[in-house]
Amino acid sequence: MKAITKTVWILSLVSLFTDTASEMLYPVMPIYLKTIGFSIVLIGILEGFAEAIAGLSKGYFGKLSDNSGKRTPFVQAGYALSAISKPLLAFSVLPVWVFICRTIDRTGKGIRTGARDAVLSDEATPETKGKIFGFHRSMDTLGAVLGPLSALIYLHYHPQNYRALFYIAFIPGLLAVSASFLLQQKNKSSKTVVNKTSFFDFLHYWKTSPALYRKLAGGLLAFTLFNSSDVFLLLKAKQSGLDDTAVIGIYIFYNLVYALCAFPIGMLADKIGLKTIFIAGLLIFAAVYFGMSVTNNFYLFAALFFLYGLYAAATEGISKAWISNIADKKDTATAIGTFAGFQSICTMLASSLAGLIWFQFGAGATFIVTGIATVLIVVYFIIAVPLPENKQQSLSK
Repeated sequence: MKAITKTVWILSLVSLFTDTASEMLYPVMPIYLKTIGFSIVLIGILEGFAEAIAGLSKGYFGKLSDNSGKRTPFVQAGYALSAISKPLLAFSVLPVWVFICRTIDRTGKGIRTGARDAVLSDEATPETKGKIFGFHRSMDTLGAVLGPLSALIYLHYHPQNYRALFYIAFIPGLLAVSASFLLQQKNKSSKTVVNKTSFFDFLHYWKTSPALYRKLAGGLLAFTLFNSSDVFLLLKAKQSGLDDTAVIGIYIFYNLVYALCAFPIGMLADKIGLKTIFIAGLLIFAAVYFGMSVTNNFYLFAALFFLYGLYAAATEGISKAWISNIADKKDTATAIGTFAGFQSICTMLASSLAGLIWFQFGAGATFIVTGIATVLIVVYFIIAVPLPENKQQSLSK
């Protein structure tokens, strides 16, 4: 635990509070959207559009953070925007208003992500990246346990009263913003003026980045094209006959597994290799999606969501640790932001495509296509993406 610095603790607590607010709403969001008239296709487009906004802003603000040499202001502003978006969702059920509120929330995520992950990277060494990012993911995902649990307790006493949850979610959001002001800007930069950082400047990094970065990011993006929003997993559970309480409960269970496993899996990855753990995570993901295509049984759903928690713990923090080990320190926020920008465009396509496949051919087809694609992507990672022993070797590739 000596590697977990005060800064890492603060960022992890901020993420915990923010995820508590966000995940209080996430499992009920598809149910709420359907009650106000959203079709499955429109839900897919909404989720994809929101993620695309987040991704493009991640790239821009990541580049802006690197250019300015500042991290803390981006972290604070990003968490503030996400906090205020929660109560705004309760003001209207008009589709355009829902889109605007989701855009504000995702823009906040875009502003903070590159800068926050750059701070986490700076707090680690190449040998402890898995541990640092894994610890942050564990704390972040603990919020994804507390949030849905709070929603479950509330809905038990106030069934189907979804809109009040948007106001309640503002409370942990405010705690996150308050905690973010405990952060202190380190490594003061002499740069005081940002010279014309245009919105798409981060795209130039793709051309100048290390070859290994492009190989890694290319594989990750191919996977993202077939990895649609978790909303579809929850809708599958709901469609199979589970009530609201069971859907939220199984989502809490998944996040608990994720939260408990991300830190130890991150430490294991530092010992046996980021690539090994990441590929294992993808294989688990493929098994989950194949299973989702054929089951309607609650106990099998529980087993699959347990495996899904292991997959998330073995991939989300690990991929960022892997990228940060490849990128030069001065470009960390840009490298993560650039990848995230492309990733969210792919997520938009994936969620929209998943919605269309589900609408035309049913849920089973959606999950089978994703499972097959993931197996092929695993083969790509095994053959095409080497894992260097250290950062210097990765930069020389």
